[in-house]
Amino acid sequence: MIKDRFRKYLPVVVDLETGGFNPKNNAILEIAATLIHENSETNKLEVGETHRYHIEPYEGLLVEQESLDFTKIDLNHPLRNAVSEKEALDDLFKIINTVRTENGCSRAILIGHNAHFDHAFLTESISRNNNKKSPFHPFSVLDTVTLGALHTKQTVLARICDVMDIDYDSKLAHSAAYDSDVTAQVFCKIINEFDH
Repeated sequence: MIKDRFRKYLPVVVDLETGGFNPKNNAILEIAATLIHENSETNKLEVGETHRYHIEPYEGLLVEQESLDFTKIDLNHPLRNAVSEKEALDDLFKIINTVRTENGCSRAILIGHNAHFDHAFLTESISRNNNKKSPFHPFSVLDTVTLGALHTKQTVLARICDVMDIDYDSKLAHSAAYDSDVTAQVFCKIINEFDH
């Protein structure tokens, strides 16, 4: 059971694209979360479904042009279908809490590549939206930078993928959904190989 692997924590990979580096001042532009499952026959971790939200920048927060240039996010794209932070968090947390309960886990734990960055932005968003239903541990995270350094001697996601023979397309990178899915692949493969 997945609850027995991580001390009753449900591992959930999270990736955010933001309008800068300051979680108090810069807006969140995208949120994606990828669920992790355990195959009951092989006892191996597997990448599950990814849930993605385009976010309307929270009123009063900054979006720096340099970040838009880097992420290639077009805030005015007609197909962007952005929702508020609150709407995204409410929906995402409902999904995660359901899976957490189904697996007998007490909390979710955020997995990320440079996880403290995503955790800091998520924590600020939870606070400003007065969300009481966050499934995530308030400060513990699992970081694929650290795991990657230990397992491959690399810290950059693309290089970790290269060493581990995981497909990585730099043209698709810096979309929350893509980065979340790739990070989940890295996490599962490292844990599975460690268990082996």
